[in-house]
Amino acid sequence: MRLPLLMALVALAINLAVDWYIYRRLASHKRLRNIHVVLTALLTLVWVGLIVVPKRVGDDGFLIALMWTVYGYWTFYFPKYAAVIFDAVAGLPRLWHGSRWQWLTAAGAVAAAGIFCAMWWGALVERFRLAVNEVTVTIPNLPPCMNGMRVVQISDWHVGTYGTDTAFVSRTVDEINALKPDVILFTGDIVNRHSRELKPFTGVLSRLHAPLGVYSVMGNHDYGDYYSWPSEEAHRADADTLRAMQRRMGWHVLDNATAWLRRGSDSLALVGVENIGEPPFSTYGDLNRAYPAIGDSVPKILMSHNPAHWLDSISGRNGVNIALTLSGHTHAMQMRVGNFSPAAWKYPTWGGMYDDEAGHLLYVNTGIGTVGLPMRIGATPEITVFTLH
Repeated sequence: MRLPLLMALVALAINLAVDWYIYRRLASHKRLRNIHVVLTALLTLVWVGLIVVPKRVGDDGFLIALMWTVYGYWTFYFPKYAAVIFDAVAGLPRLWHGSRWQWLTAAGAVAAAGIFCAMWWGALVERFRLAVNEVTVTIPNLPPCMNGMRVVQISDWHVGTYGTDTAFVSRTVDEINALKPDVILFTGDIVNRHSRELKPFTGVLSRLHAPLGVYSVMGNHDYGDYYSWPSEEAHRADADTLRAMQRRMGWHVLDNATAWLRRGSDSLALVGVENIGEPPFSTYGDLNRAYPAIGDSVPKILMSHNPAHWLDSISGRNGVNIALTLSGHTHAMQMRVGNFSPAAWKYPTWGGMYDDEAGHLLYVNTGIGTVGLPMRIGATPEITVFTLH
């Protein structure tokens, strides 16, 4: 049995157990009990339908509808989990013949309502609230003419999630241009499954402007690996089409290559690699091909979509001279409360600035768009502005 199917069936079993618990607790509320039974039946049918429907086929409208259906389903069950946990704890006094803690059951109802509201706030409001983060970076041996350079990093746009609605993308482009960057760097995942998703947005994204150019690298979603293709040739051709579309937008795609950013008589190496990541994410990148003399004294900025690359090949390596690596990929799992994100359970480097004893810096941009679930709770879309010194 495939793992995703097994996980879906386990989730269904857990949710039915939660619904049975609620059904038993509503024994004295017949009307609420009947409503709960109808709602449970409908949600169960929805989840079974989601299990059997193919995920890698269908047009983009189908994918968006599927995404919102999954999200809507969980906006009911995550609050239920909270309510049941609170209520189960509230019943502990009965073990020593005491009375239930009714106040705790009430607190669970409040928590459930809060989770439901937070999830829909994250879907309808937070995922469109741009955050501009200003970061000052010291780069050893930075050429004098590069001092004060403004570098904007953006990542993980996943434009297919917006369908054909360009409003938010257009507003983001205007926000980036208003920052007057010297160079704009996009660190991968411009689409979800295939290049056609980008077509409605090419005109808007071509408006991005910086004197030293707009540069991009490929992320794991940009190769068409999450779509069913009739042949491997079609699969590879779609990734090439995506690159070509970016170039027509005026972007420079760095596929294991180096570009030189020049101001006055000085230059800075901008190194870009294709996606390099841990399983199940495919590896296409090659740092040595992008810049063979990686240990030389030239100051460099590396664009690498997955921060796992920094951990595996750069952090702690004395023979690697890369002052700053820019990554994305994690999205902070699209949830953040203060300085905490559940992404920390999966990614050691999930958002913000990291360094090591050898002086290598990594910045992980938590992205603009969404994938999987159309929400951002706390982890608002990020535009990062670096000032180099």
